[in-house]
Formats: sequence, structure tokens, C-alpha cells
Amino acid sequence: MRLLHTSDWHLGRTLHGVNLHEAQTAVLERICELVEDPPDGVPIDAVLVAGDVYDRGVPPVESVQLFEWTLSRLSAVTTVVVTSGNHDSAIRLGYGAGLFRDSIRMVTDLGQLDLPMLLEGSDGVRVAVYGIPYLDPDHARVALAGGREPLPRSHQAVVGAACDRIRADLADRPGVRSVVLAHAFVAGAEPSDSERSIMVGGVDRVAGTVFHDIDYAALGHLHGPQAPDSAEGSVVRYSGSPLRYSFSEQDQQKVVLLVDLDASGPARVTPVEVVQPRTMATLRGCLDELLESPTFAGAESAWVRITITDRVRPDSLMDRLKSRFPHALQVFHEPEGAIDRGRSGTTVVSERDPRELGSDFIAYVTKAEASGGEVDVFEAGFEAAVRAQHRAEAQEVG
Repeated sequence: MRLLHTSDWHLGRTLHGVNLHEAQTAVLERICELVEDPPDGVPIDAVLVAGDVYDRGVPPVESVQLFEWTLSRLSAVTTVVVTSGNHDSAIRLGYGAGLFRDSIRMVTDLGQLDLPMLLEGSDGVRVAVYGIPYLDPDHARVALAGGREPLPRSHQAVVGAACDRIRADLADRPGVRSVVLAHAFVAGAEPSDSERSIMVGGVDRVAGTVFHDIDYAALGHLHGPQAPDSAEGSVVRYSGSPLRYSFSEQDQQKVVLLVDLDASGPARVTPVEVVQPRTMATLRGCLDELLESPTFAGAESAWVRITITDRVRPDSLMDRLKSRFPHALQVFHEPEGAIDRGRSGTTVVSERDPRELGSDFIAYVTKAEASGGEVDVFEAGFEAAVRAQHRAEAQEVG
């Protein structure tokens, strides 16, 4: 049995104001080509998309059309299993799922947790593919409690309960290999600057051992491909996003993962590079050097972030830079020898602890150390805003 694992397409996303639709179309075209014509000739039995198909709950029309085109093309040659992520509106993503052809499974509802897609490979290997949509602890802790007291308010508790349901279903399927799609932040993995925080109660991570007794956990949420720690016998992987979404990812090789499952033994994972439609680069130097030196010729067609070190900020800076680097997205002026004050005004804070963030903010505004009570109020407001955002994205458009 061979599977292709991908995630975090984030259709509709922009990069510092640049529309990424063309770039996203290019990487999805590459994924379709890999499925239609596998590099080693071994057919792909299913494509797994582990959440964050879209970048927001109400995506642009062109992004919806791109997803429809990709889903139609993939499902013509293989099975496709898709789960919702924290950026998706589960209701919208799952709309019409009951009408889809048998080769498409959209898992966006908690009621589908223990209802697997059953596959049989050309070599007779049987696999049950389960999907765990993104679980917001405030909702899932009640829904997964089975009428009893709500579960603890944490990602660990709700993802653990979802996996328990899956393991209970697997117990009645002897000889069947197991695959679970999940959208979560597993402890030990490294975030980038482009993921939205899912922190609740100051904690956003789950232990990789939560997937014990599951043969392969296909994860989404983090944008870099990686292998967090897991229980013995289980293989847990992030495919990462197929496109770079921040300069913190400029050195990442973007991939999809080919996953091979035999009748027994651990899953074997092979990364396949997804060539990027445009490179990224971070440049630093005085303006004349940047405009004239052949050293920077390789960045002329890249998305670039530039720091200018001239003592005085040059006139018409952006226009002059774009004469050589037309895809310059960020420009900073840091005179050589000046005291480094950091870039607190532009730091991405999507993955910072809200208590740390609140403490820094209050100290900056009041010029005094924040009290515990002030930080408590900030944290409560932060989490209320996150919940309100999730509710708004889940509502149908009137």
C-alpha cells in the first residue's frame, strides 16, 4: 500500500500582500503529476491532506475553484482523504461531502472519527484510514466526553480521546493496518513564523505517544517536514506545507511524503521534493553594494527580504531596490554600527505564549513590569478573541 501525505495548502494566502494563487497552482500541479505518474512507477493508493486546505474560513472564489480542480484531478486516479484544519471552516469544507464519489472522503465532523476509509492495495494489504479534524478543545472536550464530565481543557485530552475511539474501532479489525490524519502541534516539533497559534490555557502541544498502536500518523499544522518523537512501532510525520509561506522557511526543502505500508513492519517514508515556483532570499548590505554586486545576482528573481545598512536611509529606497529585485517584499533600515534594538514591531507572534506576549505588551505600554492579575486578564481576552474568531469562521455566510 502506498500513500501520499501532504497538508497545509493554505489556498487564498498572501505573502506580505502578494497574491500566491499562481504559485499555489504550480505546486498543486506538481502534486497531481506525482500521483498521475509516480517517480518509481508504484501506483499511489490514496492521497492524504491533513488539514488547512484553505487559509481562512471564507476563502476567495479562485481558491475554491483551485481546490475543486485539484480534487477532481486527483480523485480521477486515486482515493483522496481530506481533513479540516484550524484555518478551515469545517462546515464549509465539508459541505456536500455526502454527495462526493466514493474515491473522496472529507472528514470535518467529530461523528466521523471512528468511521474509516477502508482501502486494499494491489498487493492485498488492507488499511483503515481515519481522519481527526482540527479539535478545538472548548467544543471537543464536551463532544468527546460521551455524556460524562467534560474532558480537561487541553489539546492532549481531546486528541487522546479521539485516538482512543479510533483504537476501539481498530480492535475489531484484525490484520488491518492503521493510518490517522490529524491536525495538531506535537511536542518536540519546530514551528515556523507562518502558523496560527492554537494555544489554549497556555498549552498548544500534544505528546507524540498519543498515537500509540497506530501505524502511521499523517500530521498537519506545522509547515516544516519533520518527525517528532512517537511511541515504539508508530511512525509520526509532518509533511509540511508544499509552498514556503514565510522567510523563516526560506531554507526548507518543501516535500510531499510517500508512505509505504506492508502487511507488517513499520511504515517507510520517502520525501519527494516539490520544486518551488520562486525562491526566497534574505539580503543585507549598503544600497550601492546590493544594486551593483554580482554576489546578489541569484536573488534577482526571488522573493526577498532586505536590510539596508547605509548610515542615512537612502531616498526612493523601495523603487531603487525593485529596479534590481522586483519581488522585494520587506525592507528594513539598520545603519551599520547602530544599537541593535531588534524588530519588535515586525516580529511574528503567532506561536508565542499569550502570557509572555501580554507581559511584554503591558511592560511596553506602561513602562512597568506587568502584574500577575494584568497578565491573567490579557490571557483571558486573548483566548476569548481566538474562540470568537473560530466561531465566526464556522458560521455560514448569510
